[in-house]
Amino acid sequence: MHWQTKLDVGHPLVGVIWDVAARRRVGDAELTARVQAADLVLVGETHDNPDHHALQAALIRAFAARHDPPAVVFEMLDRPQQPAVDATLRAHPGDADALAQAVGWASSGWPAWSMYRPVFEAALEAHGTILAAGLDRGAAVRIAHDGVTALDPALVQAFGLGGPLPGDVRAAMRREMSESHCGLLPEPMLDSMVLVQRARDAVLAERLHEGAERGHGALLIAGAGHVRKDRGVPAQLARAYGASSVAIGLLQVSAEGTTPERYAETFDARVLPFDFVWFTPRANDTDHCAELREHMKAHAGSGAS
Repeated sequence: MHWQTKLDVGHPLVGVIWDVAARRRVGDAELTARVQAADLVLVGETHDNPDHHALQAALIRAFAARHDPPAVVFEMLDRPQQPAVDATLRAHPGDADALAQAVGWASSGWPAWSMYRPVFEAALEAHGTILAAGLDRGAAVRIAHDGVTALDPALVQAFGLGGPLPGDVRAAMRREMSESHCGLLPEPMLDSMVLVQRARDAVLAERLHEGAERGHGALLIAGAGHVRKDRGVPAQLARAYGASSVAIGLLQVSAEGTTPERYAETFDARVLPFDFVWFTPRANDTDHCAELREHMKAHAGSGAS
């Protein structure tokens, strides 16, 4: 494969597809066969890595070859945008750029549309359904503030969102929320953010199941954290619907991680929490936490003036 990203492109794991349960490398053909045999497939990404989007496009095409037409579910499209998505697909079928304009991608906060266009083009070529499954900011804020009362009771019931998490899972998710927010969240906010994360996973699972219920299978495009089997969307699918799925994590290599098992630490897990992992070069060495701290500092400064 021609990699668009170049950092650590010579790393021994770049291009390796790892079967986690079997603890062995597999080829493209074996992964494709597993993808095509499943009704529910989840592909987790690093958002700003263009190689991840190229691989997702290839996996959508492989899935669509056996599931005609499939539903493709996107974390990047918020659920309230579904009417705009549907209207645009009717008025401009096959036009990915029209879709981007309709959902206001340029101001969405997601990476450049040029990175995501290949994924949406593959979904449009499949002539299936595109489902918006993201939790919009307003809903996330209400959940963080009001707890489960801000959620549909049916969702709370189906996914057990009203009950406590096991202690070890709660602690791990609190660490995840703290680290993903660069340690900037106040301690009292961590449990609220854990609930928001659980709600995001529940909505993604609900939409994925809805897509599959249409009869031709469904594939999810989301961040790698949502795709983890132990407590992400696959676990929610199993809990609410008894549904099995295939979870693929697209992971960037690191200089110190020369064996697949080393990457489990990245997920605060004993083993990699996916069915398959596909290793790629890194897109950049940007310190996102430094950027966030600078943004917050500048915002605080402008507020003070």
